[in-house]
Formats: sequence, structure tokens, C-alpha cells
Amino acid sequence: MASVTFSPKARQDLIDIGDFIARDGRANARRFIVRLQDQYQRIGNAPLSYPSREDLAPGLRMAPLGRYVIFFRVMGDAVRIERVLQGARNLPVVLGSD
Repeated sequence: MASVTFSPKARQDLIDIGDFIARDGRANARRFIVRLQDQYQRIGNAPLSYPSREDLAPGLRMAPLGRYVIFFRVMGDAVRIERVLQGARNLPVVLGSD
């Protein structure tokens, strides 16, 4: 399994998402965090099995999680989570600002 790290923007995304979901209940936020952790492990186990999104940024790949999309890059034997974004956002605009 590749080690998984997070960019500063991805860390902030997670804080923002957690705060938003927690408005509906802390239990909902905890369940979402567990789902995120499971998805990060799947990404770490087989990062190249996820679709490339070179159209958005060089080396970028994506993994869906409900209404969210996890964007990451494979860097040698590691995976760096770049962003975790709500899929309905204007992704080319948001990711173009990285």
C-alpha cells in the first residue's frame, strides 16, 4: 500500500466538509469520516486504477465518494490527496486556482 499524505488545501477541505456535515449531526460527520478513511485506503492500495484527470491538472486522478470527489496524485510510491471537493462545483475553475 502506498503511503497517503494530504496537501494543506485538502486538509482545509476536510475541515470545511466536516463542519458542514456536523451541522446535521456529529454522528453524520463521524460516518462520513469513516467513509473517507476507507476510500483513502482503497486509493492507497491501487492508485493507478482510478481515472486520470489530466484535463484538469497534470498528474491528477480522481476517486468519487458520494457527492464528493477526491483528487490525488501518485508520487513514486506515495499518494498525495490534493483536494476533496463537492462534485457539483465548477471543478476546472476551483482546481485551476491551485
